[in-house]
This record gives sequence, structure tokens and C-alpha cells, in this order.
Amino acid sequence: MSTTSGSSRRALQRGPSGWLAAPALAFFLLFAIIPLGGVLFLSFTSWDGLGEIKLDGLSSWTTVLTDPVTGNALLVTAKIMFFSFIVQAPISLLLGVFTAGGQKYRAALAVLYFVPLLLSSAAVAIAFKALLDPNFGLGAGLGIPALSQDWLGNSDLVLFVVVFVIAWQFVPFHTLIYQGGVRQIPGSLYEAAQIDGAGRIQQFFNITLPQLKYTIITSSTLMVVGSLAYFDLVFVLTGGGPGYATRLLPLHMYLTGFKANDMGAASALGVILVVIGLALALLLQRLGGKNRNASQLEGA
Repeated sequence: MSTTSGSSRRALQRGPSGWLAAPALAFFLLFAIIPLGGVLFLSFTSWDGLGEIKLDGLSSWTTVLTDPVTGNALLVTAKIMFFSFIVQAPISLLLGVFTAGGQKYRAALAVLYFVPLLLSSAAVAIAFKALLDPNFGLGAGLGIPALSQDWLGNSDLVLFVVVFVIAWQFVPFHTLIYQGGVRQIPGSLYEAAQIDGAGRIQQFFNITLPQLKYTIITSSTLMVVGSLAYFDLVFVLTGGGPGYATRLLPLHMYLTGFKANDMGAASALGVILVVIGLALALLLQRLGGKNRNASQLEGA
């Protein structure tokens, strides 16, 4: 009896069996690692998507890395990543803190904030494309000249329009993340701060922000890495135009593969996209410190 209980205690100390992760690892291997290996192989070939696949060495990589359009796509992707982050991060954080309150009207607002996330990116892009039409859109309908500009045809404005649409759709998601994080903070911390005479702003900077450290890292990772996957919204909204103003990297990969029929170069762009995404995710996770899986409720 004692031997059995001792074995059970040792098993609990070791934690769950690694075999529990086997199904997830199998799916990851089948649907992520193997396809990625196939893309890596295709990046060293010459293939139009229909004919024979021919090994072509580094020809596709040379074409991609020397193409000025690729450099522009990387720059556009970086701009969208940066501007969408600095717009989404503070808005979603403040909305998350606000909607975490117990008042009924805040719960109703939280539901309304969540509505854009229920729509597909293609539907959102179609709706905004119609609203921003200079001839038949919102500006023309309301008779407001300032809103009747060619928002999607002006290369100086279109990037910021894309950032606005992205923020409109995805701020609710990050608001929900922050809302959950704030509700996990013990109320005793705020009660102690009130006794010490701390106001709301002091509580926000001295309690809420420090306690949301890992939530902020998680949300930031999703924002930044998610910026590499805005293909559908940008494709429907602008098609990458005008010119190359919104031709970000995933859209450039699609147009190279399915419009120019160069699957080798498109595969090389896909590998670059994966490497950038992994590097950014690892960098942001490093900000969480070595013990980033620990509870964020320090001092609770």
C-alpha cells in the first residue's frame, strides 16, 4: 500500500505524462512542420504551379532578395505592424480596464465592442470599401466634402486607412484579453492603495500595469505577429494598391505565386515570412523574462 502511494506521489511530482501532448504534436507535425518543409524545398525549385518541378538552386532566392518590390513589401509590412500596434495597444488596454468594471452599462458596452470581431475580414473590407467610395460612399451620402476624398486611391492616405480598418476590427479582441487580465487582479491591492490615499491614475500605473505584464506581452505578440497575416483584409480593400503602397509581404507572396505563376519565388517569400514571425514572437516572449510562465499576480 505504501509502495503504491509512494509511486503516486512521485508521478504527481513529475507532472503529467509527456504522452498527453502526443496528439497535439502529431497534428503540429502533420499540418505545420511537413508543409513548411515542402515550402522550403519549393523555394529551391522553378515551378509555375502546373508543370514539372525543377530544382533551380538559389535562383528563386536571388530573384526575391534582389527584387525592389520585395524590399518595398517588407517596408510596408513594417509600417503596418508599427502603426497598427501603436494604435491598437493603448486603445485596447484602456477599453479593457474600463470594461472590467462591475457596472451593468460597462457589460453592455463590452458586448458592443465585441461585434466587429464577429465579422470576417473580407466582409469588413467590402463594407469599408463601399463607405470610403468618393462617389457613392459615406462622404457623398452625407454631403461632407472632407469625407469624399479618394481614401483608397491616395498613396499618402491609404496606409493609414488600412491601419484604421485593422484597428476597428481587432481592438475588441485585445480589449477582451485585457478585460480578463484586469479581472484576475485581486481587489485587495486596490483597497490597500485607496487606504494609502492613491488615486485612480496612481492605481493604474502602480497596480494595474505591473500586474498586466504578461497579458501585455501576450497581446503585443498577437498584434505584432498577426500583422503578418492581414492578407485577406488588404487584398479585398486595396488589392495592394495604389501602385505598391499597401502591397505587404503576404500579399506580395500571393501575387508572385498565383498571378506571376512563380511558385519558387513565392515559396522563398513564405519562408521569409515564417522566419520573421518566429523571430518577432521569440523576441517579444523574451521580454517576459526567464520565468514568463509564472503568475502575473505578484504581491497578491
